[in-house]
Amino acid sequence: MYKADSLRRHLSGANRILKRNPERFHIFVDEGNVVATGTGSLSHEYQYRLNIHIEDYAGPIEAVTVPILAWVQIHQSELLNNPEKRRTGISFDVDFNNNDTIDMLIRLTLTEKSIVTKDGKGRIDIKHQEEPLLTPPYDNEFWKLYEGDNLIAEWNIKNNG
Repeated sequence: MYKADSLRRHLSGANRILKRNPERFHIFVDEGNVVATGTGSLSHEYQYRLNIHIEDYAGPIEAVTVPILAWVQIHQSELLNNPEKRRTGISFDVDFNNNDTIDMLIRLTLTEKSIVTKDGKGRIDIKHQEEPLLTPPYDNEFWKLYEGDNLIAEWNIKNNG
């Protein structure tokens, strides 16, 4: 599943706390389905919930959510553009550990298409189809996120997924 790996790289690159403490940052998938058309093709779509679990986080939550939204804008834009998916496609829970840290669980409803082709000689090839690239309103290659005068996250869209 390329989106899980892509989002991990993106968040690790954007958030200094997650980069320094990778053991506190877990990504896992649940509630997955494989949807095939039932035709002669073996092409299919994965539909799943991607979970981002961050433990003992001591930074601003926006340093996590804004980079996730920037990633979603490119890799699963209907979560922002479709009114129903906008309401249900991104959810979260926060557990306040103490005055300094929180545990977060962020859930994204994602899909990935896989195109399967046969060559007639017994060879089957699979290609993971990326989402169509829309030009986002924040289409600069490099971004820095500030809270007041404090730099809280930065990312390069082209290099981080």
